[in-house]
Amino acid sequence: MTQPQTVPSNGTQRVLHAFAQARSEQRAALVAFMTAGYPTLETSARIAKAIVEAGADIVEIGVPFSDPIADGPIIAQSMHEALSAGCTPQAAFQALAEVIESAQAPFVSMSSISIAERIGVDAFVDMAANAGIAGFIAPDADSESLDAFAHALERRDACMTMLVAPTTSNARLSQLLERTTGFVYLLARAGITGDSSGAIDVADRVAFVRQHTQKPIAVGFGVARPDQVRLVAASADGVIVGTAIVRAINDAVEAGTDPALAAGNLVRALRAACGR
Repeated sequence: MTQPQTVPSNGTQRVLHAFAQARSEQRAALVAFMTAGYPTLETSARIAKAIVEAGADIVEIGVPFSDPIADGPIIAQSMHEALSAGCTPQAAFQALAEVIESAQAPFVSMSSISIAERIGVDAFVDMAANAGIAGFIAPDADSESLDAFAHALERRDACMTMLVAPTTSNARLSQLLERTTGFVYLLARAGITGDSSGAIDVADRVAFVRQHTQKPIAVGFGVARPDQVRLVAASADGVIVGTAIVRAINDAVEAGTDPALAAGNLVRALRAACGR
């Protein structure tokens, strides 16, 4: 039986450790997305705990934003409802801090760079890092914004993850990989997030990106079902699932059942499909 490794305290190393641990168990790491503050701050904390207990290797926290970046209708609606209920970045991180502190799985933040800039980049990173956030994704940041962001993350030993699209040029790929200090977020398809009914064939793209970096490569966008997770896990270091989890939470809320239980059950099934 594989012995658990000592979990580092450094945020960047915690994220990389999650991939190394999964690799040692001959499986891909599962990165599970949830919207902070949805359906409520208190419930989102229970959902985060359930997701970790169900086996997520990394939890990606979507910080609610009024104009979600590349998010499909399911996630966009969850962010709208969280904002309507008064969820702020500070409230989101505070609500999740206790779960983050007690979890072995690292948490990373997915948010618009405009949120960080409105608060102040250093202040935003400090707020999140003080709550235990280990890494950050800012999909809409330009080069100038990324310089300030990268400096703030380095100061707090947190990692930055960059998104690589199917249409990313080789020149742009090199720039993104150089910026990445955590894992590479490889999009399975162009467009917005959401469940995909079609086949997901990313093996060639994963192999190509792997020729240019030793950093872990996780694939998301359109990955929703266990069979799709199994297909992606055959070549990628990690599998990212978002919309399907938020949909399960939403369906449970509408049915009057426990959204934390629904999220946990789905994550457990997705994690089981990560083996190689």
